[in-house]
Amino acid sequence: MASISLQPKFSLHPNNSILHFHPQNKPQIIFFTRKVKIKTKTKCSSIDPQQQQQKQRESFTRKKKSVIETEKGVDPVGFLTKLGITHKAFAQFLRERYKSLKDLKAEIFTRHLNLQEMASGFEILGTHRHREHRVDYMDWAPGARYCALVGDFNGWSPTTNAAREGLYGHDDYGYWFIILEDKLREGEEPDELYFQQYNYVDDYDKGDSGVTIDEVFQRANDEYWEPGEDRFIKNRFELPAKLYERLFGPNGPQTIEELGEIPDAETRYKAHKELHKDDPPSNLPPFDVIDNGKEYDIFNVVADPAWQEKFRNKKPPLAYWTEIRKGRKAWLKKYSPAIPHGSKYRVYFNTPDGPLERVPAWATFIQPDAEGKQAYAIHWEPPPEYTYKWKHTAIKPPKSLRIYECHVGISGSEPKISSFNDFTEKVPLQLLNSSYVLPHVKRAGYNAIQLIGIVEHKDYFTVGYRVTNFFAVSSRYGTPEDFKRLVDEAHGLGLLVLLDIVHSYSAADEMVGLSRFDGSNDCYFHTGKRGHHKYWGTRMFKYGDLDVLHFLLSNLNWWISEYKIDGFHFHSLASMLYTHNGFASFTGDLEEYCNQYVDNDAVKYLILANEILHALHPNIITIAEDATFYPGLCEPASQGGLGFDYHVNLSASEMWLSLLKNTPDHEWSMSKITSTLLGNKNYADKMLVYAENHNQVAIFSCISKALFEWIKFSSYKYSISGGQSLAEILLTQGNDKAPQSNELLLRGSSLLKMIKLITFTIGGRGYLNFMGNEFGHPKRVEFPMPSNNFSFSLANRCWDLLEKEGVYQDLFRFDKDMMKLDKNEKVLSRGLPNIHHVNDTNMVISYLRGPLLFVFNFHPTDSYERYCIGVDEAGEYQVILNTDERRYGGQGIVKEEQYLQRTISKRVDGLRNCIEVSLPSRTAQVYKLSRILRI
Repeated sequence: MASISLQPKFSLHPNNSILHFHPQNKPQIIFFTRKVKIKTKTKCSSIDPQQQQQKQRESFTRKKKSVIETEKGVDPVGFLTKLGITHKAFAQFLRERYKSLKDLKAEIFTRHLNLQEMASGFEILGTHRHREHRVDYMDWAPGARYCALVGDFNGWSPTTNAAREGLYGHDDYGYWFIILEDKLREGEEPDELYFQQYNYVDDYDKGDSGVTIDEVFQRANDEYWEPGEDRFIKNRFELPAKLYERLFGPNGPQTIEELGEIPDAETRYKAHKELHKDDPPSNLPPFDVIDNGKEYDIFNVVADPAWQEKFRNKKPPLAYWTEIRKGRKAWLKKYSPAIPHGSKYRVYFNTPDGPLERVPAWATFIQPDAEGKQAYAIHWEPPPEYTYKWKHTAIKPPKSLRIYECHVGISGSEPKISSFNDFTEKVPLQLLNSSYVLPHVKRAGYNAIQLIGIVEHKDYFTVGYRVTNFFAVSSRYGTPEDFKRLVDEAHGLGLLVLLDIVHSYSAADEMVGLSRFDGSNDCYFHTGKRGHHKYWGTRMFKYGDLDVLHFLLSNLNWWISEYKIDGFHFHSLASMLYTHNGFASFTGDLEEYCNQYVDNDAVKYLILANEILHALHPNIITIAEDATFYPGLCEPASQGGLGFDYHVNLSASEMWLSLLKNTPDHEWSMSKITSTLLGNKNYADKMLVYAENHNQVAIFSCISKALFEWIKFSSYKYSISGGQSLAEILLTQGNDKAPQSNELLLRGSSLLKMIKLITFTIGGRGYLNFMGNEFGHPKRVEFPMPSNNFSFSLANRCWDLLEKEGVYQDLFRFDKDMMKLDKNEKVLSRGLPNIHHVNDTNMVISYLRGPLLFVFNFHPTDSYERYCIGVDEAGEYQVILNTDERRYGGQGIVKEEQYLQRTISKRVDGLRNCIEVSLPSRTAQVYKLSRILRI
């Protein structure tokens, strides 16, 4: 068959790992070795380069227009209008951002079919088993000149499995593609068909059926095909060759220049009809052309209705082809896997600066470097009998979140790195008659766990925030199958599993990770100062690059698709939203959110991430951790927001630390407490609050000590811990071995309960607690590092404290009942509270949330016998939670006969009625309207 020299541009199709076409402006030729069998669809074009450029521009405009049309009802400044905010500069910024986002989507559609494909790179990148007894490997390295896969499966040879110019090569986007064919075992004959497929998962013990390909074709011909219909099956090039010969003759043109002008469709059709008017009838489908008289549809090809009905009723002949598909057992008998399960491998690049080896960017299991040995990827393809089988389905997100934040490595009581299996099985909790951590979380009343430090990172002491390999679970905790079991067990208990994801920066290590991955400095990251975090020594992503977006969006989709993760906590957005990485003073002026320091590409990435995640996985939860309160974090993207479901109030925990360390008890400001806990009132409904999390209980040692001391007193203190938990400050006074007086224990226990209760009930729809803090864990977390001689003494949890009567059991009982309060009364899912009483002199705070009345007396010494608190509804109010009860370690000053209070018809705090309550110092009470009185 004649061919045209205008060659297409190749890249891999995600569905079948076969090359497909991308139009381009300039002719190129891609060479392949003869042994590679590639299925392609041949397409001839008679359009000259100028016409093709015009066609590309029209296609781009059409796709851009389709993006606009599919976003009807979009208002780029909608959330500003809803909040009644007028700010011309920020409104203009939102409009320009919306336009650039549309352009970005249109550009994406020139490379990808849709946004879903944009987030599905894990289906083709990395190593993947192909049914045609081979493994396909693909990676992105535009700066490399040569690529090979080296490992113990090929003797670490950089030439055995390689790709270079003239041998596979790479496409114009810098994606390298390598085929690793399974090795035929000694004494075995190669398959009769080069496209012989094997079923590696289902019916994996199925062997050869004994049916030859000739028998299959004959059966299909006798039972299925109409006479003559199967003529093109054995030789798939016959049909296009015949078509080309009919169009251009047996000696047709060889180039575009020789092709010349082609008549219009009407002329060609009439000439074809005239030429074949005397031909005998054919069993091929009868087509004809009609003219509808419309400019855009002059010729409409239609088929005979009877033939169409016959075609629709005919099922595909798949049953015949499954006869020749063999199972895993037959494959293992005949072939040796190209990369056996558990093989160690790296990717080898030849770059302008010389050869280098890297851990593949899309690898799913990594062995970090140890004892001076370079890290490597581990090919994870366990046999079906060893692959984890999911038992439980994902659960729908609740209306309110009670999150238990965990770090698997420190979840044990022993001084070691705990594993996924330890976390699921081996932490002793005799108090709860359970030997598992996950049931402890469930019985403690939480409905979600949030895992930190799960994604692979080189150094354990960085707590997982200097990520090196974004698609891999950390091998120090176990295998991917172990992690799947953990997630599945959590789902079985009705717990959501949220993952702390770090897309705001990446580790700067070069032997592992993405830094200088292909030898260049701008593969995944910005060059120069912008490519490095201002203080943390990490690399900053180049969010404006389509291939970087492809990597990050696919990474989010991977954790959900592969591990059934229920949501993400996006870590440290301030470091990615601003070129100064958030190290600046914020006054709240909207000008600060649209000036030259805002990374607009990063903002668009977050919008795309939320849009794609919620479209592909409607029940997904996304949480934004941003100390700057970027406007519109939780507003819909269609209204100018970023689309998150929750945002974290980082200032709450900092306030409690500051009050406890720097302010005497009697000088605490009730007004400051309430205003800080509510945060920005415009976004309070979707706020996630905590009294403390890992930022307050772990020392991040990924920075120098001098820098740590500087940041600790800077305005960016929220991101670096002070090294002490609230319990360590209040209960041990910095020395957990020293016995504490009853007075100090009573003060510490009382304040801990009050701090937790007001933080839990005054904020938005989410609350978070760090592992162990539910019972007042007395020690901080300190990971093993050089400064402590790599000690594990503080890198664990003291679960044994729950087995002893005392303050820790008391605190745990209170925390458990506090969670039960939300479960029974739906506190967090109700509207925002009506804070109607804030008295800085008496140090009393009171607010209403639904039918519940919350009253706090923070005064260290003053108690009040008949304190008037305003309520709206007249009736009887019953105490349902009291921090001073003896079973919570309190004094029990308020007796049970005082738990029921009847309202008085007296206007107080602007409300029509009031109740007179007894308020001992440092106590809090929760009342519920149990009976309404009609007056």
